[in-house]
Amino acid sequence: MSQLQHERAISNDAEAIEDEIADLERRLAEAKEKQRQTQRQRNVVQESNLGVISVPSPSQTILHSSANHFLLLLSDSALPLGSFAFSSGLESYLAHNKSSSPSHSTSFITNKLPKTKPPPPSFTSFLLLSLSSYASTTLPYVLAAHRDPAQLALLDDTLDATIVCTVGRRASVAQGRALLSIWERSLSSSLPPLSASAEAAAAILKPFSALLRSAGAPPSSSTSSSSSDPSTSAGRSSGWNDPPPVSAHLPPLFGAMCALVELSLEQTAYIYLLSHVKALVSAAVRAGMFGPYQAQKTLASRQVQEMIAAVVEREWERGVEEAGQSVPVMDLWIGRHEVLYSRIFNS
Repeated sequence: MSQLQHERAISNDAEAIEDEIADLERRLAEAKEKQRQTQRQRNVVQESNLGVISVPSPSQTILHSSANHFLLLLSDSALPLGSFAFSSGLESYLAHNKSSSPSHSTSFITNKLPKTKPPPPSFTSFLLLSLSSYASTTLPYVLAAHRDPAQLALLDDTLDATIVCTVGRRASVAQGRALLSIWERSLSSSLPPLSASAEAAAAILKPFSALLRSAGAPPSSSTSSSSSDPSTSAGRSSGWNDPPPVSAHLPPLFGAMCALVELSLEQTAYIYLLSHVKALVSAAVRAGMFGPYQAQKTLASRQVQEMIAAVVEREWERGVEEAGQSVPVMDLWIGRHEVLYSRIFNS
């Protein structure tokens, strides 16, 4: 009797499980049908309201941010830094690497065959050397000024003390002062009046500009009137001959300004070096090495992108105390530019 009851209990359990499975399948089918109906209703609503579907406004997109606006401005070739007047040694490089064929008379007298002409100067080779030199000597100052804009005056003075080539120093100062003038006349007014960027700019760049102006100020009238006193005259002479407190070199100024307009460190390093490449390519076009289409091809090339990325990575952790010339011949090319017989660039 107990065995029969046991079999009936098992049969009841099996039927209960089957009923539960059937109930679950029914509920699942009803849920799927509700889902399909809801989706159809949603599609109808979207089709009827196609013209009023919410999309992000231009002011909500990343392109509208102030940092991206300044990124486009500072990377523009039309930024009036005066870079078009400088070849960064390219003109001197071309002049000192001209291929010259030896005269036949000299070959006849010396009983030697004419030498094979050396290959013509290559812009690609010069670009690689110039970019490496420019990054190793100046990029650490750009990065340091971006990381701590308050050290701008100290970084400017340190860079001025480490530049060996006088011609290169003049070019750096000329472009740096042009950038500072652009900031004062054009860019500073674009910052929100009560923003942190505007306050930082007032605390850093205004005192720096005042130091620069004081360096070029003539001696006071009271000092000049007391020139009869030898001790006063000697003191005045020694003060007048002291080096200026700041020179306004381009690299630290560029780094500090990019930090003030909230560009990232990576963006600052990239557009700083890309601007140098643009200036070299522009100089090569005016020197007749190639035309404007080849210039754009060079700027857009993968090789230029990889070169910039490589030198940024190389200099990323380098401090200003380790910055130095990695291509010594570059200082020779730049320094000898002034002794060229004819030239179309300032340096």
